[in-house]
Amino acid sequence: MSLPTWIFDGSEIDDPFGYGQRAVDFLRILRHPKSRLAGRAFELPEWQERIVRRIYGPCHSNGRRIVRNVIILLPRGNRKTSLGAALGLLHTIGPERLNGGQANIAAADRKQARIAYEEAVGIVRADKRIASKMGFQSYKNRLSHPKSGAVLEALSADAGTQHGRTPTFALVDELHAWKKRELWDVIRTGLVKVPGSLLVVITTAGRGQENIAFDTIDYARKVARGEIDDPATLPILFETPADANWRDEEVWHRVNPGLANGFPDIEGLRQLAREAENKPADREAFRQLHLNVWLDHSADPFVEMAIYDEGAEAIDEADLENEPCWIAVDASLTTDLTAIVASFPDGDDSHRVMAWFFVPEENLRARADRDGVPYPRWAEEGRIIPTPGNVIDYRAVEQFIRELCVRFEVREIAFDPAYARQISVPLAEDGYPVVEMRQGWRTMAPAIAELERVIIGRRFRHDGNPVLRWCFDNVAVEIDKAGNKSFHKGKSKDRIDGAVAAAMAVARATEGDSGRSVYADADARPEGLLVF
Repeated sequence: MSLPTWIFDGSEIDDPFGYGQRAVDFLRILRHPKSRLAGRAFELPEWQERIVRRIYGPCHSNGRRIVRNVIILLPRGNRKTSLGAALGLLHTIGPERLNGGQANIAAADRKQARIAYEEAVGIVRADKRIASKMGFQSYKNRLSHPKSGAVLEALSADAGTQHGRTPTFALVDELHAWKKRELWDVIRTGLVKVPGSLLVVITTAGRGQENIAFDTIDYARKVARGEIDDPATLPILFETPADANWRDEEVWHRVNPGLANGFPDIEGLRQLAREAENKPADREAFRQLHLNVWLDHSADPFVEMAIYDEGAEAIDEADLENEPCWIAVDASLTTDLTAIVASFPDGDDSHRVMAWFFVPEENLRARADRDGVPYPRWAEEGRIIPTPGNVIDYRAVEQFIRELCVRFEVREIAFDPAYARQISVPLAEDGYPVVEMRQGWRTMAPAIAELERVIIGRRFRHDGNPVLRWCFDNVAVEIDKAGNKSFHKGKSKDRIDGAVAAAMAVARATEGDSGRSVYADADARPEGLLVF
């Protein structure tokens, strides 16, 4: 379990210039409309106070704050929004204020951004002495301090371009819910324009790995473990291992520091846990939002992604040259993702697997925003192959397969004929070993069962290709009355092409290499498995 032990151990926090103390003093003079303390004083429990001291106290010898990026992973109900809004005010009307400074509260959408903004406004209005000196532009989600020109403004990632901003402070709220990264990039690049700027990310756990939040939290984890030396980044990660007992209240208390102060409501958590006993979807939500377990993308995954990840190893394509392999192609609609997967049987019932993906080059950034994955970065890394134009150039896919057949000893090239005839027919006419493998349940159910057997048996070896992993993470499984499994997308926009092609390739390789038919239990050989 990842926990920031320094929050609770009473250790001394460096504060040579007293900046940590003055930040705490400022927060303690604030009021909150929902506070239970006398005079509605802002509630700052000891664990939050130590976070504030750790952010603002340690400094370089010239007085410059050491911390520039704070990554806080905290379960729902621990008053993240109140703390974040108060820090925003610290940089707008408090001792961290700069004349003309811009403090931003950024969220995934307008509604969430408005919540954080109204939290700050509520704190200001709770003290008439402060409110009388402030300007309120509610229609712009902007709070200003006219005397200094400092402003606090709420922004949302779905509100279009925000270029030209130069924030001195930015609170990024619930980063796990951000689908696009444009505002994130604007904030990050804007912060470096100002000396002493501060980024604070406060979020609960999310799902999947191909998103901004996972990248950010994973970087913070590496800093926390000492794998990356970055004193400017402060990781504060309250998270629970995936295999922890989610029913154990001791686990709840360790990962929810606010429980010691009465929030979130323990009885409320107990009720949610009781309901989750017999509701798998509620159980996953409880683990994600209240225990900060980072979940797989699919709510009904094909295999545990932790097991899938065990198969990641370095694979040198040069070592596979002239090795027998079975190739499968899942050709998509012309505007989506097309996958090629090659399976190389290893002799010990294992499969080394390589994958290649094609997408249209035009509007690659827009496609990335639509699917919520970094297509441009994957293209730069060579993980996907963009083809010219706004549709996939099937001729480029065909040529790539021909090149694979030169490099490897290709025994079969399996196609679902639904979308692939433009590729498969020219190859078949030229004598390539093309087979047709329709994606009906009679064909795919045994193939999926074989793929599952190989992965769970730790015999599925891959090179950690993030696009292939994303496809597997998107898979939702449906089981019919006979126990046959089929692949479906978790959501309409999800791509599972790589997982489908992997099932086809592994099944054909198993039968072709060992002679063991994965269809032995079927009533008959699957329809559509024909050589052209």
